[in-house]
Amino acid sequence: MPAMPAELTGSSQPCATKTAFCSYEVGGTIFECPKNLRPIKAIGKGAFGIVCLSEDIHTHRKYAVKKISRAFDSKVDSRRILREVKLLRHLHHENVVKIESLLPSSSQDPHDLYLVFELMDTDLHQIIQSRQLLSEEHCRYFLYQMLRGLKYIHSANVVHRDLKPCNLLINANCDLKICDFGLARTMYELDCLTEYVVTRWYRAPELLLSCSEYDGKIDLWSVGCIFGELLIRRPLFPGENYLHQLKLILQVVGSPSHAEASFIESVKAKAYVLQMPAFERMNFHEVASEASAEAVDLLSKFLVFNPAHRISIEDALAHPFLASLHDPSDEPTCSGSFSLPYEIESLETPQLKRLFQEEMSEL
Repeated sequence: MPAMPAELTGSSQPCATKTAFCSYEVGGTIFECPKNLRPIKAIGKGAFGIVCLSEDIHTHRKYAVKKISRAFDSKVDSRRILREVKLLRHLHHENVVKIESLLPSSSQDPHDLYLVFELMDTDLHQIIQSRQLLSEEHCRYFLYQMLRGLKYIHSANVVHRDLKPCNLLINANCDLKICDFGLARTMYELDCLTEYVVTRWYRAPELLLSCSEYDGKIDLWSVGCIFGELLIRRPLFPGENYLHQLKLILQVVGSPSHAEASFIESVKAKAYVLQMPAFERMNFHEVASEASAEAVDLLSKFLVFNPAHRISIEDALAHPFLASLHDPSDEPTCSGSFSLPYEIESLETPQLKRLFQEEMSEL
């Protein structure tokens, strides 16, 4: 990794003993953890669980522990969690968050699961929303790490599908790690997926227009939205609903021609886009008026309506804006593709519990 810019102001494994557990109440939530893993305070909350700062009392190393309550009540959620655990065990990269351990609750037939992650200081959303001064060098370094991690993830045959500032963890020394792979899928799964993907503000046009076939370019659109947000310190496309989102995008990137809209599969969706009021593509110097010419040029290449014409990861890494950081010999790819063949099957709860037990024994 290249040298980091100025700091932002502002490993031993945790014990997996299955017999010595203690219960702690943190933020109104009960954590049942191995006796030496002591919860300290709640540091985050999401749709699938609360995250707690915890410390190993023997090594004094700190971790982020996510409690997933009643993990087996929904087979859909159980499969999602299992996929994420297996995927994180497959990925080993400096810019991807590391899972340290997977623990059950202390009961004989546990309903709760605990995912133990390496601890990071904050996330990019908190930094953007703060009064912390961000130089263009900071923006460059964050963008480079996003792309470096994403290159590795895509090389494993995986699309993240939910890149946004709060899913990019940051340390005070500006290290960045991509997290939350709950919506990630392998490339071969993408043509049969219709479920919700990507928080609306970072959602690519092909997803807004319900295209059933898409690829890793959706992650590059999200990267462009995040990069723009870093440069101007506010979201580029804060849509109130998907139609408003589409309008905000077209006001910046311009209305597509018939040829540029050729990727839209739905006749109705294509007709809707083509009959919308015509918008000229903005001069991107107006979008990020204080950014350098090279930053603006790269931003404009991310935010392209037709995914076939959107910049690739390799070309983005080789862009002049990243010339001071780009080093092909230090931008590794994954040694093997990730696959989860049994995911197409309808696993029952006993099978899921058995697979989780296998994961616990491996971590």
